[in-house]
Amino acid sequence: MLLAVDVGNTETKLGLFERLNGHGLQLQKHWRIGTSRTRTTDEFGMSFTTLLQIAGLAAERVQAIAISSVVPQIDAALDQACRTYFACEPQFFTAATQRLIEVSTERPKELGSDLLAAAVAAKAAFGTPAVVVGFGTATTFGAISREGEYLGAAIAPGIRTSIDALVERTAKLPQVALEAPNGPIGRDTVSALQAGIVFGFVGQTEALVARLKHAIGDDARVVATGGLAEVIARQTSAIDAVEPHLVLDGLRLFYESGVPAR
Repeated sequence: MLLAVDVGNTETKLGLFERLNGHGLQLQKHWRIGTSRTRTTDEFGMSFTTLLQIAGLAAERVQAIAISSVVPQIDAALDQACRTYFACEPQFFTAATQRLIEVSTERPKELGSDLLAAAVAAKAAFGTPAVVVGFGTATTFGAISREGEYLGAAIAPGIRTSIDALVERTAKLPQVALEAPNGPIGRDTVSALQAGIVFGFVGQTEALVARLKHAIGDDARVVATGGLAEVIARQTSAIDAVEPHLVLDGLRLFYESGVPAR
């Protein structure tokens, strides 16, 4: 079994891949836990093994671990947890360790590993050119050229990040469920917030996707990922497909590619 770990700024996603019926690795289980910058080696190890135990699986069944992390402060503890609790040396996915997609940005070391892992999976599943939209702590728009190169990205504040900032800075605005209202005109505070947030991000998505497609090719496939992707995708035709586990799938491809580059 392969354990794929996607460490984001807000949440950490885990995916368990297994070979079934003679086929390749397939995602069988997935979980989300909060990302904590103070979590220790033992806390990581206990969290991961407990999730497996609840699913009726022993830690010994995990034979490999692939990690994408955008929180470098916890990488050492995470690495040690994998070695201690799973007897595995984890493989960290970065622009330098992967060889699945050429990176044509000016500073590849600055590129978020989650953006790149999602691009690897999107390229494999949908071909090129492609735009990969990630709805997470930040909203990201990654561009893959017709030749298969990762060209760069546009990064904007995430949906939940924007909501939290707005509520924090206003006295009377409440937290709201992130769902589309009946129309763009809110008849009360909650629906007004929902209209502004959902349709505002729909507009942002459509505008940036249009500009990116103009730059890389109007036939580019647009793939969205992240926990909030479905909310936006239901309101626009600019998104061709939603793949909620795109980063985890990119980590699977990274593992299947063999020993990473050094």
